[in-house]
Amino acid sequence: MKARLPQGYGGGPSNMQGMIRQAQKVQENMAKAQEELNAREFQVTVGGGAVEVTMTGKKELKALNIKPEVVDPEDVDMLQDLIMAAVNEVIRTIEDTTTKEMEKITGGLNVPGLF
Repeated sequence: MKARLPQGYGGGPSNMQGMIRQAQKVQENMAKAQEELNAREFQVTVGGGAVEVTMTGKKELKALNIKPEVVDPEDVDMLQDLIMAAVNEVIRTIEDTTTKEMEKITGGLNVPGLF
């Protein structure tokens, strides 16, 4: 007696080759998207415009602008908090954007280690 697979299952070597080609295409698209994201600049402002941070998609700091009126020698802690908040926010923005862009390519498929 010969077992039958439901339609769409199996397909032999030609089906496997198609899957491999599709996986390679997804990988190429992801590499291209990652390259574009790495070159992109992300900018965040906190404290009502007091601190502005610009970072690349590679998470390299490009610019840090601080309004002179927030530089108070008596309150260095506040300035430090604003800088940390701005840096953390721009990193979150980069990571969220990267995740969304990669999900577009993978169709929402979460494959560990891909990005």
